[in-house]
Amino acid sequence: MNDTETIKHLSWLKSGDFTAAPEPFRLFSEWFEEAVAAEPVDPEAMTLATVDDGGLPDARMVLLKGFDERGFVFYSHFSSAKGHELADHPKAALVFHWKSLKRQVRVRGLVKRVSDAEADAYFASRPRQSQIGAWASKQSEPLESRFAFEQAIAKYAAMYVVGAVPRPPGWGGFRIVPLHIEFWQDRPFRLHDRIVFRRGDEGDAWTKTRLYP
Repeated sequence: MNDTETIKHLSWLKSGDFTAAPEPFRLFSEWFEEAVAAEPVDPEAMTLATVDDGGLPDARMVLLKGFDERGFVFYSHFSSAKGHELADHPKAALVFHWKSLKRQVRVRGLVKRVSDAEADAYFASRPRQSQIGAWASKQSEPLESRFAFEQAIAKYAAMYVVGAVPRPPGWGGFRIVPLHIEFWQDRPFRLHDRIVFRRGDEGDAWTKTRLYP
C-alpha cells in the first residue's frame, strides 16, 4: 500500500463511512472481522450460486475458508453437484448475510481451483473425523441408507488408524475470483447504503459506483 492508498484507507476507517472505501478487499476484511465478533453462528457462512448444463440456477450454503486479494476460497468434492457445475461453467456468485450487523455482501466472478499445496495444507488442518468423512462420502450421489455411510466411515477409519490422513484425490478447493463485489448496509425506512465495485477482469483496476437502495 502506497502513502496515498494508506491515507484513503485510514480516512474512511476513521469516518466510519464504508461508502468512502477506495477498494473492496480491505472493506470486506473489516466487515468480516466485525461479523466474526458479532455473529453467534458461522459468520463465514455464504450462499454459493452456480448454474447447471440446462441453465437452471443452483444455490447452497458453504463455508468461507480463506480470502485475500486473489479471491474467496471454499472446499468440496469435485464430483459433487457444485463441483460438476463449476467445472462446466466456471463462474459463480456468493452472498454473505450478517443479520446481527444488518449487512450483506454479494460477490460475482470467475472460478479457479486452488493449488494442490493449498488444498493439502487446509485438509491437514481439519479434524481427523472430518478427514475420514471426506473419504467416506460420495457427495451428492444417491445413498441407500445411513448404515451404508457409517460402514464407509468405519472402513476408512480402520484404513487410516495411524498416521496422517491424506487428502482424497477428488477433494479440493475452489477460489471465486471477484469481478463484482457489492456492499449493502441496512438503514431505517429502507433508505439503505449500497455500493458496488466492478472490474472487467482479474488484475484490472476497480471502479466504484453508489447505487439506489
